Amino acid sequence: MLFTALLSVALATGLVSAVSPIQRRSPAQVVTKCTVPNTVALTFDDGPWLYLYDVGKAIAAAGGHATFFFNGNNYGCIYEADEAKRVKWAFDKGHQVASHTWSHAHLNNLNWDQLHNQFWLVEEAIMKITGAYPAFTRPPYGEYNDLVREVAGARGHTLATWDFDSGDSSGISADQSKQRYTEIANSHPSTILALNHDVYEQTAHVILPHAIQVLQAKGYRFVTLAECLGMSPYQWVGAPQARDSSWTCAGK
Repeated sequence: MLFTALLSVALATGLVSAVSPIQRRSPAQVVTKCTVPNTVALTFDDGPWLYLYDVGKAIAAAGGHATFFFNGNNYGCIYEADEAKRVKWAFDKGHQVASHTWSHAHLNNLNWDQLHNQFWLVEEAIMKITGAYPAFTRPPYGEYNDLVREVAGARGHTLATWDFDSGDSSGISADQSKQRYTEIANSHPSTILALNHDVYEQTAHVILPHAIQVLQAKGYRFVTLAECLGMSPYQWVGAPQARDSSWTCAGK
């Protein structure tokens, strides 16, 4: 099967070891909310893309860290020099980098091998760029079924959705997204796991500054998804790899 071939290549190249969590077979846990009180996990899907630096710097200036769920080949190819630099910068600055699968496919429509391919290709890219093997995946559109959970579990991943949607990708206005943040801040739940998309300029420059302001005023701490769950963001961390001819999205 394709997954067996991919695993053989990974073992041969040293990207994973023979005793790695990739061999686990229990279905993945699905998390929908944070568990550490008074925390907000501001998470961002669909990158890496142009506005990642602005998002990361804004949250860092507020004393926190973001979580970025990366695709391999969506708005841009993760291996392109500028995109790889963004991924490495986010990791180096203490933001959490995680998987959003390779091509943002509807995972419920895929079979076992196709799912492993979607997971592996972006895991490989993140490992090459940062040295870290991610422990979290956000399934595109928040969609998953039993097979998706089985594959994610086999790869040692936790699946993460959200309990608050800024609406920045749904076609509503920036003012409406800001109002959503104002309302949830005023309702003051114990924790917030927020869905955003850093591929939109208005998210980075209009919605996020407002979100930080209203949430900070309520005393929330901005933490990564892993921190808000009391879990590790990565299955392991090693050394990043040097760029070579395999750093491409062509044919994948």
